[in-house]
Amino acid sequence: MNDPTQRFANRVENYLRFRPRYPREIVDLLKTDCGLSPTSVVADVGSGTGFLAELFLANGNLVYGIEPNREMREAGERLLQRFPRFKSMAGLAEETGLPGHSVDFVTAGQAFHWFDRAKCREEFKRILRPGGWVVLVWNDRRTDTTPFLREYEQLLHTYATDYAQVDHKRIDAAVLREFFGTEPARKEFPNHQQGDFAFLKGRLLSSSYVPAAGQPRHADMLEGLKELFDKHQMDDQVTLEQDTLVYFGRIQ
Repeated sequence: MNDPTQRFANRVENYLRFRPRYPREIVDLLKTDCGLSPTSVVADVGSGTGFLAELFLANGNLVYGIEPNREMREAGERLLQRFPRFKSMAGLAEETGLPGHSVDFVTAGQAFHWFDRAKCREEFKRILRPGGWVVLVWNDRRTDTTPFLREYEQLLHTYATDYAQVDHKRIDAAVLREFFGTEPARKEFPNHQQGDFAFLKGRLLSSSYVPAAGQPRHADMLEGLKELFDKHQMDDQVTLEQDTLVYFGRIQ
């Protein structure tokens, strides 16, 4: 799928149910290091189902959720409907629709690797107030710390359609230095998930790079996943070891 804004349209329910949330420590970190307060205005770009926005809304912030995909945006609106300070907007990272110098923080959770970096850099500079911060967050699955994770990674390479091309691990230190114009600060928090086969299947199918139901090799992939689960489960559970990575700084 060439249009990244539409990749998750048929993955929404699995995304909501099986993707990891973000740890509250992110808010504590930004309070300490960036002066985040309940009066700070946040633009959560590529806000999707609202997982990252939820942290800031719980902190009392006004949050603009910028999301181009209708299905993901509507899922976020449902999740966050209890927060009156959430403002949902159909927009792009490169063209948010926000006024200039209107926000204190631009955040992106599991999204920055989909953006046009040069264009969104100029857009973020435009909407940020002087001294404003950019915060980029990923839940990063470990790929080689256990036999299960190594074989799960191999399964992805075997069956995924364009995994190597869209993996967020392409966003390395050099890319981030170029984007920020300096070395951003970095923090990580363990954020593991544990579950049964239904969890593992849903987690896999929440990824836009694997074949969905009705697509070639979908059934073979799920058969391979079941074999993998049966081989490594303990008490009908497997663990996806993950780390939440947070990069933050001011664009120079």
